[in-house]
Amino acid sequence: MSEFISSNLQYLLTGISVGGQYALIAIGYTMVYGILRLINFAHGDVFMIAGLIMVYATASLPIYVSIILVLAATVLLGVIIEKVAYKPLRSAPRMSVMISAIGVSYLLQNCALYFTGGLPQVYPEIPFLSEKINVGPATTPMVTLVTPVLTLALVIALVSLIKYTKVGIAMRAVSKDFETSELMGIKINSVISFTFVIGCFLAAVGSLLYFTAYNSVIPTSGAMPGLKAFVAAVFGGIGSVPGAVIGAFIIGICENIMKGLGWTAFSDAFTFVLLIVILLVKPTGIFGEKSTDKV
Repeated sequence: MSEFISSNLQYLLTGISVGGQYALIAIGYTMVYGILRLINFAHGDVFMIAGLIMVYATASLPIYVSIILVLAATVLLGVIIEKVAYKPLRSAPRMSVMISAIGVSYLLQNCALYFTGGLPQVYPEIPFLSEKINVGPATTPMVTLVTPVLTLALVIALVSLIKYTKVGIAMRAVSKDFETSELMGIKINSVISFTFVIGCFLAAVGSLLYFTAYNSVIPTSGAMPGLKAFVAAVFGGIGSVPGAVIGAFIIGICENIMKGLGWTAFSDAFTFVLLIVILLVKPTGIFGEKSTDKV
């Protein structure tokens, strides 16, 4: 076992790091679904847009100012998407809202294609995160070690916010019963906007970590990470923040171990095979709760 870990340490470290990045995206999926019962298919593309904002911001601004701008602009983008594309359809059938989410996804991709011409954009190096360090026999960027620590810190902060603050209690109430919460005086629109703020903020942080490791951004850069984060959310039990995080780490580690074993061609397929198996065996996911319909 120790020999296996030693020979595959690089892939294990990368898997933990990638799992943390998927987790930050997956939380956005699971929180929006928990409140609106909506799969926000545009979330992966918001993650991609955050990467492009960083590329263009660093062309004329200092790196740390650019980071703050990326976080603020991504949050603003998420709020605008919710107000323009989802809020007017709040009482519409779920299929209508889902189609709107797919439309927003393609809109963001096409806007990115227009501004970049489809050419890969080189992501700037972030001091400290881009430095190389040695961990045993493996050489890895500092971002590989920072990602899981930062992810867990953000998740703990988020769980504490949900459990112990008024806005967190409001979010839990809305997720349980939308109509009753509104009758009890909870400002539904404010809660939903705040949910998008949190999801987009975490996606922006995830983009800083992800693109620091992968160095380039293209219009479809958010598609595969977004899909894998969605699978992680389903795997852990969509609507459960801890479940999404655990699912993301499992997927990140497993797909990188497969690369270490020489099965790189099947690493992406593994994620979606896992989704099929979970839907067949435990459709609610690891931490998902069975829903009961009241008569």
